[in-house]
Amino acid sequence: MIELTRLNGSIFVLNADLVETVETTPDTVILLSNGHRYVVRESMEEVTKRILAFRRRVIDHREFSSS
Repeated sequence: MIELTRLNGSIFVLNADLVETVETTPDTVILLSNGHRYVVRESMEEVTKRILAFRRRVIDHREFSSS
């Protein structure tokens, strides 16, 4: 899960596993595999960084748990 900000300033948490595409139009638009779209304040680069950081945490947790 990653924390993001809607254009109106409200903060929400998004399931990063459902992200299909992220584009800049000039707003950052996130399309999920279920067809939902979210427009956020964060840049495409920032959204990508947060998704990668989330995935690293998941992998690190799995590796730690299996030791």
